[in-house]
Amino acid sequence: MDYFPIFCQLKDKPCLLVGGGEIAERKARLLIDAGAILSVVAPSFTPQFIQWQTEQKLTCIKASFSVDYLLGKWLVIAATDNEQVNQQVFQTASEKQIFCNVVDSPEQASFIMPSVIDRSPIMVAISSGGKAPVLARILREKVEQLLPTSLGVVADIAGKLRSKVKQHFKSITARRYFWEQFFADKALQAEIEAKRDNGIEQRINQLFSATLPPQGSVALVGAGPGDAGLMTIKGLQQCQQADVVVYDRLVSDEVMALVRRDAQRIYVGKQAGFHCVAQDEINQILINEATAGKRVVRLKGGDPFIFGRGSEELEALIDSQIPFSVVPGITAASGCTTYAGIPLTHRDYAQSVRFITGHGKGLNDAQWQCIAQKNQTLVFYMGLAKAAFIQEKLLSQNMSSTTPVAIIEKGTLACQKMIAGQLHQLSEMAKTMESPSLIIVGDVVTLNEKLQWFQSKK
Repeated sequence: MDYFPIFCQLKDKPCLLVGGGEIAERKARLLIDAGAILSVVAPSFTPQFIQWQTEQKLTCIKASFSVDYLLGKWLVIAATDNEQVNQQVFQTASEKQIFCNVVDSPEQASFIMPSVIDRSPIMVAISSGGKAPVLARILREKVEQLLPTSLGVVADIAGKLRSKVKQHFKSITARRYFWEQFFADKALQAEIEAKRDNGIEQRINQLFSATLPPQGSVALVGAGPGDAGLMTIKGLQQCQQADVVVYDRLVSDEVMALVRRDAQRIYVGKQAGFHCVAQDEINQILINEATAGKRVVRLKGGDPFIFGRGSEELEALIDSQIPFSVVPGITAASGCTTYAGIPLTHRDYAQSVRFITGHGKGLNDAQWQCIAQKNQTLVFYMGLAKAAFIQEKLLSQNMSSTTPVAIIEKGTLACQKMIAGQLHQLSEMAKTMESPSLIIVGDVVTLNEKLQWFQSKK
């Protein structure tokens, strides 16, 4: 985070603007709208500044900048066309520990001015850290189209209702549930846009009467293989509505950053040889939290129904009569191989694909014989520790020792690592990799050099 985002309360606060030209006008408008007590210092002023002074919206001081003008100021903006003056303003403000913005020079400023969407009291600020202001403006325009003009009115109404909501709904969870219904209610939105005060009041009363205490539930959500951009929209929505998120080791930090910040987070991570929480305990956590009336998200890496024990957890919920839903995710085999430039199927190399657990229940020789057939791709989940065993079994079924293999570590993340080789090298390759990793066996691995597109930072 290059800059800490913050909204300042400048109403009735003394602020200083250095510069009286057209660029300074844009900054003055923002400070006037914010209610600042604004003093403007410059050798000359545009007609607009003179008009604002006549309207008593600011004070013009016709003079060169002096350190004396910083006395008692909360915030300073340097907006002249003289770089030396701007630098002098910044240096003197910094010495006095006053926040200072220098127009068009973010590297010489202690704060920057974002691109703003004003739906007061709702404010949205977008910043590129001064690196791409045109991009910030384009993003602002796109976001602004999504936000109804009545959004500020909705926020004002919500502010007036806060005390009533707190008295009516005793628990924080019940209040949150009401507010979600309130802000999503299309009938209320229609009354607000039509400016029908009686209709607004009636609809609000109906919402108070119709809102029931929230029922506990569990959403089993696939987080995907790591890259937060691969999570589905529905999965993201569930994470942002959850009261409790129960997650494991395979859920990346990037994905967890998308979870609602005030949600309770319960880590039940598992690692080979170090089982933090037993499966029965995880099941009981889900049941207990949902029984308490909370909306629980069970967040699992990849897809919860592919080697994720998701079905086992749902069976426990069914036995306890807990409502549930499932949001599938991109499984590691699909996501990681795609980021490594390895297609799972190809009409010239593989007409089928098999997903195999590396440490599940034992497979008999007949099953290994099927697994070792030609013209298919094999993906071994959680197989790093069993790489030597997998190599031995495939070779014992007459699979060629030169069959291409790859191991993908931390696939889809910036730190992704991949190595490729041949089947007879698999056990040695595994010693250089860390979990979580996938083992890919099949001729499609040879396409990696041609199809790779994702440049990891590792």
